[in-house]
Amino acid sequence: MLYFTRWRALGIILTALVVCLCAVPNFFPEAQVKTWPAWAQRRLVLGLDLQGGSYLLLEVDSNYVKKEKLEQVRDDTRKALRDARIGFTGGITIRNDAVEARIAKEADVPAAITKLREVAQPIGGLLGSSGQRDVDVTDAGGGLIRLTVSQPAMIERMRKTIEQSIQIVERRVNELGTVEPVIQRQGTDRILVQVPGLQDPTHLKELLGKTAKMEFRMVDTSVSADQAQQGRVPPDSELLMSASPPPVPYVVKKQVLVSGGELSDAQPGFDQRTGEAIVSFKFNTSGARKFAQATADNVGQPFAIVLDNKVISAPVIREPITGGQGQISGSFTVQSANDLAILMRAGALPAPLTVVEERTVGPGLGQDSIEKGELAAYVGSVLVIVFMLITYRLFGVFANIAVAINVAMIFGLLSLLNATLTLPGIAGIVLTVGIAVDSNVLIYERIREELRGGRNAISAIDAGFKRALATILDSNITTFIAAAVLFYIGTGPVRGFAVTLGIGIITTVFTAFTLTRLIVAAWVRWKRPQTVPI
Repeated sequence: MLYFTRWRALGIILTALVVCLCAVPNFFPEAQVKTWPAWAQRRLVLGLDLQGGSYLLLEVDSNYVKKEKLEQVRDDTRKALRDARIGFTGGITIRNDAVEARIAKEADVPAAITKLREVAQPIGGLLGSSGQRDVDVTDAGGGLIRLTVSQPAMIERMRKTIEQSIQIVERRVNELGTVEPVIQRQGTDRILVQVPGLQDPTHLKELLGKTAKMEFRMVDTSVSADQAQQGRVPPDSELLMSASPPPVPYVVKKQVLVSGGELSDAQPGFDQRTGEAIVSFKFNTSGARKFAQATADNVGQPFAIVLDNKVISAPVIREPITGGQGQISGSFTVQSANDLAILMRAGALPAPLTVVEERTVGPGLGQDSIEKGELAAYVGSVLVIVFMLITYRLFGVFANIAVAINVAMIFGLLSLLNATLTLPGIAGIVLTVGIAVDSNVLIYERIREELRGGRNAISAIDAGFKRALATILDSNITTFIAAAVLFYIGTGPVRGFAVTLGIGIITTVFTAFTLTRLIVAAWVRWKRPQTVPI
């Protein structure tokens, strides 16, 4: 156990040195680090509790999700009955969280129920289809058929809505150029957003509060806006207002020519002729084909670009647009053009989000946390160092050197991963110091036992390292499993603690069985001791 080849010893030293060097960028100002090569710019990111920032708790509108599902069932019901040529009277309505259809002929009710049960889809959970259907079809009597969305189906739809919302919120926040935001689900219908370093969340709330449902539709020129305001709106059109003040009414057809989901890119810019701020957009292949067909069929007609049911621009189609790209102008400021481009790139939210809780953590509070964390780390480290020196003398010095390198390696690995350091993370590092020393204590106490058993110095040291290996591995593996479970099921600060603890265990095993052993082996080769100063 005490023999190291030259190449093995060199590999251990280089590994420790390289990992420790990864922590160096944290000791230089950020502005200076940015001038270094890209591979050397990795550093720790301080979490919300250390550098301050914004905390938002968003709630998904569950009523909107339910309404959309019922409207989808209503449309599917209408289509299914028409395809089966089954007549219905009074229209298909939504009443009391259910879709109701009254069949014209009583004799057609069994066939209608059979056909409508085909509308119901299996509920696809995390483990695939559960066998349940998302819609229950019942005969309410008198030719009335009621379609009710099942509770498991609503829960599954809400789960998918939350997952999709998290992805879009993450894209929007990242577009702002923020560092290491934390975005995660909380409860059944809420999303937690933490943005370290962002002291004014007003702009962020504006971006996250917009659904950003973008559609390209034709303007209905068969009726004037004044007539529409008097209630004379065609059944396949609706009255919308402009997004920019003063509000201007537009009669817009309900048919969507191209949806915002078919955009592939959007960038803010300036019109070369007028100098005004614009947003340039580009469609994917499917969207480009639809847009080209729509503009070719409607040359000379105005079309509306609609964002969240407000018209942001209504230009006239001068010629077919076949390149799959265009631009939007509409009295934008530079900021509003950039915000619109962010929303278009990130995509539309599947449901509106409401801010239900908001907190701003100042950098002063974060600085206080850092100072108290540092104090705890210093006091704990000094006590450990003194204890090891008093208890194990020269071998205590070896252990303290290994622990110092161990802590440096933890910071190096965290920097290499661009990890976010939180106050619980600092607690994890302090705990790791104790775990690292514990490994050395096990080795040294085993050496003492071997000496009391009559072994000579070198044999006792070798046996101590060899026989303590299993015990140390067992204790560290179980702790690592606990850290992995905390990381998997935990959120926010708990995961920060788990990350530092898990990395600390890995570096502890490395330093205890390679670095400390290498130092002791070098001392043994140099001194050839007859006794062990332990």
